[in-house]
Amino acid sequence: MHSIYEFSFAIINGYLIGSIPFGLILTWMSGLGDIRKVGSGNIGATNVLRTGNKFLALLTLGLDALKGAIAVLIILYFYSFELSLLCGFSAVLGHSFPVWLRFRGGKGVATTIGVLLAAHWAIGIFICATWLILAVSFRISSLAALVALFLAPFFSYWLAEYWLSGLCVSLAILSFVRHYKNILRLIKGNEPKIRIKN
Repeated sequence: MHSIYEFSFAIINGYLIGSIPFGLILTWMSGLGDIRKVGSGNIGATNVLRTGNKFLALLTLGLDALKGAIAVLIILYFYSFELSLLCGFSAVLGHSFPVWLRFRGGKGVATTIGVLLAAHWAIGIFICATWLILAVSFRISSLAALVALFLAPFFSYWLAEYWLSGLCVSLAILSFVRHYKNILRLIKGNEPKIRIKN
């Protein structure tokens, strides 16, 4: 059994790591201004891509995923696998609702991928591959993310990773909540496609 201190440490540690707004920091440092005033206003890699800087978008994607992985691995090293999953979920919450940005963060897809890669590489690779195939095929980032995260619990259950099934369900629900506007646009058929600013 873990103590209240350990639970608190995992939750706070995950939240603080996840709440680092790399997209905002990188675009500001590169002289591109406030990413929240570009495109969708999101701080994630997809919106950073709309600035036309592919390298910066890729770097944002990598760092957002890395912070999710680090959150899991830190707690996994010191405590337990179950507690590391809680920390990972907190990291996604931190990215989605960072206190520094008045709780207006990103959608958490990259951070979710990082969490799942650290928790179980096969599930993480499955999510990455599913997202990539759908994103390239339909050029709609939100659709690719929603389908990939919807399938994640089934894949983890198939692998008999029941603890991870619970995490995947929680992350999928959070992602669907964060993407509710995108879902409405998808239903109406007017969700923007991935485009790179010239």
